[in-house]
Amino acid sequence: MQLWRLTATDLADLIRSGRVSAREVAQAALDRLDAVNGRINAVVEHRPEEVLAQADAVDAARGRGETLGPLAGVPVTVKVNADQRDHATTNGLRLQRDLVARDDNPVVANLRRAGAVLLGRTNTPAFSLRWFTTNQLHGATKNPRDPALTPGGSSGGAGAAVAAGIGAIAHGTDIAGSVRYPAYACGVHGLRPSLGRIPAWNPSSPERGIGPQLMAVSGPLARSIADLRLALESMAAPDPRDPWWVPAPLDGPDVPRRVALCVRPGGLATGPEVEAALRDSARRLSEAGWSVREIADTPPIREASELQLQLWLGDGYAAVRDAAEREGDPAAIDLLESFRKRAEAMAPDAIAQALTRRATLTREWSQFLTENPVLLVPVSAELPFPDGLDRTEAGIARAFEANLLQVGLAPLGIPGLTVTTGLVGRTPVGVQLVAARYREDLCLAAGAAIEAGGVPEMPVDPV
Repeated sequence: MQLWRLTATDLADLIRSGRVSAREVAQAALDRLDAVNGRINAVVEHRPEEVLAQADAVDAARGRGETLGPLAGVPVTVKVNADQRDHATTNGLRLQRDLVARDDNPVVANLRRAGAVLLGRTNTPAFSLRWFTTNQLHGATKNPRDPALTPGGSSGGAGAAVAAGIGAIAHGTDIAGSVRYPAYACGVHGLRPSLGRIPAWNPSSPERGIGPQLMAVSGPLARSIADLRLALESMAAPDPRDPWWVPAPLDGPDVPRRVALCVRPGGLATGPEVEAALRDSARRLSEAGWSVREIADTPPIREASELQLQLWLGDGYAAVRDAAEREGDPAAIDLLESFRKRAEAMAPDAIAQALTRRATLTREWSQFLTENPVLLVPVSAELPFPDGLDRTEAGIARAFEANLLQVGLAPLGIPGLTVTTGLVGRTPVGVQLVAARYREDLCLAAGAAIEAGGVPEMPVDPV
């Protein structure tokens, strides 16, 4: 039995029952990391002795008859932009190579409490800014399905790791698609939860501006919808350090199993392969008993995308631009430079205006999702991009247009789930499911119905 191939759900069951030990699982995960990580550079730091010590603690707790957590002994990777005690929170920056965390981020603490074995730290672009994963500290991460494709970003290391069988679950963060897009690009599943669902905060770093506070969330990537559900349950435990955390139930009241399919929200030029995946997913849902109707458009998504940019550019842009110059990362500098004129032209009250308008759009989307409990839309208008597409101004514009839904949904505080559905050649394709705030359960239920119709092979050996 190749333990590294198994899902988190199966591994936790095996360990709780005593059929395998957490140490055996951890050693299998370390062996898999050693075998394939050199080809993809997904994990940029790991400490085998520390990993095995965590596993031994799980085995010892079982031996004492203690109740084990839901992720007992499951290998989980953590993104390098989240504080993990005694590890550097680099965020892909040479500037932060010595920023060693003294305490865990709440999401990391929750993973530990759930019994997870923290396997390694996954790569991100500098500042976690891009849908591509390169930096000058840790280097480039490759897509294990096709190195010519981006692994996505900013949780590109997370997506590549879980797709290649390095850990059963990966932690990621998402402010503009940074969980959803790597899942899409690497052919796995990824959940962006509602704002306030999973507590997060980096004790090592200054308080974030109000824009990122309202839009950035942590979420899981995994190879099965059941594992996403298990990870969400574990990550969402309360922590008083996050003032945005909400004690919402993980399962909401019953609602009609209705899905609204929108192929071209906001006039998006959805490509034929993506449209085919959407229509196939709609068919799978219909056959599973969901009522599916096609709609011409959603509530304003382009305006929501504009709000995301206002809240990002108007709240700390100059400081990030200065840091990028000091870091000297060319891709980060190019991306920020492409928005310089827009950022410098913003009115002094731009943030206040954006926050005011955000309330209106959030209300409109809330009403829409009450009538349409699940929305089926593209993750991206295109198949995963060629790696390095954003190194030109035209490439940046193309990426932002294609990924309209990833950017626009972030300021609304609602969950979005990427479900991988198949391959075009060896290029992954998938769809995005959206539901009302704190209704991740609806996304996951619909996602399971789509998953049942077939997914790409995973894990994969890196090409």
